[in-house]
Amino acid sequence: MREFTGLAFLFFVVLMITMGASAQSTLHLTSPDFPDQGNIPREFTCQGTDISPTLKIEGVPAGTRTLALIVDDPDAPGKIWVHWVVFNIPPATAEIKSGVNPGTQGRNDFGTVKYGGPCPPSGTHRYMFKLYALDTYLNLSEGIRKRRLEEAMEGHILQQTVLTGLYNKSW
Repeated sequence: MREFTGLAFLFFVVLMITMGASAQSTLHLTSPDFPDQGNIPREFTCQGTDISPTLKIEGVPAGTRTLALIVDDPDAPGKIWVHWVVFNIPPATAEIKSGVNPGTQGRNDFGTVKYGGPCPPSGTHRYMFKLYALDTYLNLSEGIRKRRLEEAMEGHILQQTVLTGLYNKSW
């Protein structure tokens, strides 16, 4: 009987570990304004009201102290163009409403401390909305650049996810 109890206990431990691993959250970012790999509506661009789209956050992992968001355009000529830098977003944030700043903002490549919407000089560009779950609060000042934020996040990223939107001024 003792042997059966030991095997049953071992089975129970393995089952709990397996369930714990599969029950772990996976960070996910979506928008009701455009699908992943879909077209960003003009409203959220330099040709519209130039406000940020609504973003929905799910699966924030346990141990997350803050979230950070970087929006950039890897298709810009000459360099990756930064559109929005936001950090120290509360981890309980499930939605960032359109036009709302959810945390401390950094400086974008337009030279402003706010969201700057898609404004490609030509062709279709990809806009990467990169969300990071961090295990620490970042003691950084408003107006920092993307590179400084990325340096501060090193070693503190629990999970990350990307939502990609497309935009072309001729649409």
